[in-house]
Amino acid sequence: MKRVYDQGTEENVEYFVGTEVEHTPQYKKKTLFVVGIKDAEEIMRIANDNGCNHIYLGANMSFDVTDDTEPQWKPWEDMAFPLLNKGFWVTLDVDTSRVEGLLETGLTEHNRFIPMISAKIPYIDQLGYNACLKIDDKDFDASNPGVWVHRLHDLKEKNVFTDWSQYTSDEIIS
Repeated sequence: MKRVYDQGTEENVEYFVGTEVEHTPQYKKKTLFVVGIKDAEEIMRIANDNGCNHIYLGANMSFDVTDDTEPQWKPWEDMAFPLLNKGFWVTLDVDTSRVEGLLETGLTEHNRFIPMISAKIPYIDQLGYNACLKIDDKDFDASNPGVWVHRLHDLKEKNVFTDWSQYTSDEIIS
């Protein structure tokens, strides 16, 4: 992903450090962002060297699991579990289509794990005032007690909005 960092625009970045600007439980905390699959020991070393107690896995939309089979998830589990077991806060940025696979991992059973469920809605301002987001189930009465419908307009509150410009001060770690 090509994006702006403190050092300028870069495309092939593996690690970067910055303040968590998204409104998660680790909002405003110094964070190590990890792009793609890396060795857990290396992640811990870099996090410790940079004073980061929060690690954001799958940064820059790098989470790449095409199905929910165990082999697809294993590299992500091999990164996340050792970090959680050492007391780090860990966010994993996953697409909405991968929630069931995430549940199968057992990561959500850790108190310091933050599942960042990414629902991509391009051109949100062009959908109009009446557009709604439905938090649904995988089938009728399958795993949730019902459905939740939110007007997109109401979800776009200023206190949870992060402007793209807030992402530009992250520092690339070589």
